[in-house]
Amino acid sequence: MQMKFFVFFFLILSVSLFGAQSADKAVKQAQAEDLRILNTSKIQTYEKQLSDFEKDISQENTWIKSYASYLTSLTVRTSLAELEKRITYLSKYAKTISEKDELNGLISKKNILTSQIEKLKGKNSAPFADLITPPAIGEIEKITNPFDIFTGFSTIKNLTINFEEYKLKRDTLMKIISLLSKEHDIYKELEVLDPSGKYTETKKYKQTQLDRFETALDTINATLDVYQKRLEIVEISLNKGIEKQIYRLIKIGMVILVVFLIFFLLKLVVKKYITDNERFYMANKIITFTNFTFIILILFFNYIENVSYLVTILGFASAGIAIAMKDWFMSILGWLVIVFGGSIHVGDRIRVDMDGMQYVGDVMDISLIRITLLEDITLTSIMHNRRAGRIIFIPNNYVFTRMISNYTHNSLKTVWDGVKITITFDSNHKKAMNIAKMISKKFSKGYTDITRKQLNKLRQHYSLKNTNVEPRIFSFINSNGMDIEAWYLTNAYATLTLRSVISTEMVDAYNAEDDITIAYPTQQIYVQKQEEMTPPFDEKEART
Repeated sequence: MQMKFFVFFFLILSVSLFGAQSADKAVKQAQAEDLRILNTSKIQTYEKQLSDFEKDISQENTWIKSYASYLTSLTVRTSLAELEKRITYLSKYAKTISEKDELNGLISKKNILTSQIEKLKGKNSAPFADLITPPAIGEIEKITNPFDIFTGFSTIKNLTINFEEYKLKRDTLMKIISLLSKEHDIYKELEVLDPSGKYTETKKYKQTQLDRFETALDTINATLDVYQKRLEIVEISLNKGIEKQIYRLIKIGMVILVVFLIFFLLKLVVKKYITDNERFYMANKIITFTNFTFIILILFFNYIENVSYLVTILGFASAGIAIAMKDWFMSILGWLVIVFGGSIHVGDRIRVDMDGMQYVGDVMDISLIRITLLEDITLTSIMHNRRAGRIIFIPNNYVFTRMISNYTHNSLKTVWDGVKITITFDSNHKKAMNIAKMISKKFSKGYTDITRKQLNKLRQHYSLKNTNVEPRIFSFINSNGMDIEAWYLTNAYATLTLRSVISTEMVDAYNAEDDITIAYPTQQIYVQKQEEMTPPFDEKEART
């Protein structure tokens, strides 16, 4: 009985234990399934985060592309090394046709890979070599003149821009490293969640990539500090040079202002004490020229450190410019001849022959390059140009190559002018000459006296032999009669007025005389009466 009870108890206990174990196993399986589902969910979440990180990283493509180029270069060089080994082997031991074909194919492939290596040259030595190298500062020239001030400001601006761009590269790299670090942490989590080793290689690759980028960041940080200090030194040097040139420019400006003030006061004194317009004009021109000469010398001696440089520069410059600007230099030389020679002054009446034309007028201005002439109504205007009142610009070099006549040189303000009238051969030509002389003498008496005094002054500068200033009368035989020429002195600025007066007076005087007849081209026609013809005569002659 006890035995049966014991067996029954054992069976009940066994059933209970088996049921408990089954229940525990079921619980464990349920927990394992829940854990698997949870891990799967985490993995999906992490993979989605990785996908988002990859998108963000791809946007910062400069560093990624540089690293990709570096990896490509390593891959290409590895492949090339393997090809060279195989090519070396086949070159020695290739016997069959297939091996020779393989050798030729490998040689072609080697050429292709070599060209790719040339394109990726330098990428394998160090990743990001171009990106982590700071922009070259180059040699900074010293600021030695005012124009270099603008160059200095431009250099500082460009260096600042380069520095900011370099800092932006560093900031971009830091963002990428942050994303790569997060990616690496996720792959570590994935490796724990999925022990199958699916993410192990990727984690190693990301670790290597992160190490490369962190090394680049360390390099760029160290380089950035050094680069910033170099820029500060350069900027300090440029600012000192700019400040020095600004102070020098202010000093030179003050000196030039004082020079201008002195010469301005000198012009006021000249204007007050010199009443003659011609002398005032020349004095004003000389003061202006001297003023600008002083200013040029001040600038030269302030910005040319060595005088020998100035001589050398002027030597080379004058040689080149003299060839390129020959006419200008000849005009300046002509200006010196005109001004210091005294052949032409402002206010003089001159005649210039230019390109087959003649221009008569008054000199308005004499500059370094040209003479400015106001054309007047003269006999030349009437007979040749049929124009007057124009402003004529005459290059100063014309004094060497053209005919320039001065009607009012020095103190002489009168010129000889003449009137010609032709009388018939049977006229009393002696009486006509006497009348012409009386009229000329009457109307030119004032100019005759003025010329006599002016010629006496000219004797101090020139050798004058014939100083007869009285009107001169000449008679010449012409085909139509006797030409009576009356020459007299008149105002150089108004020759036509006196010519008109004397011409009308002579015509009236000759017309009033019975024995004087003014001649003009005439023709005489002689008519002969035809004689009457009587026969016998030739019929043809009669018809004609």
